Amino acid sequence: MATFVVLARYTHQGVEHVKASPERLEAVKKGFHSKGAEVKAFYNLMGEFDSILIVEAPSAELMAQLALGVESKGNVRTETLRAFTEEEFRKIVAGI
Repeated sequence: MATFVVLARYTHQGVEHVKASPERLEAVKKGFHSKGAEVKAFYNLMGEFDSILIVEAPSAELMAQLALGVESKGNVRTETLRAFTEEEFRKIVAGI
């Protein structure tokens, strides 16, 4: 499984309905799980982004699909980053 960092910002709609955020988060977790991905961690943030999710997914294509699905609801905009473990990083550097 690949690891991804998903940074999210509320849209105007998301801020208007911020009290529903915990329920939306649970729906995201269930939806990701049903597609074979898992939200490993969630943090609310202060600063440029409003939240971060650490997700494990079988492929970048699936992660893109999941992120677009979340965005299509209109409550957040996301930026998704592929994260490499220390072991993966060491393999990458060894190949240089």
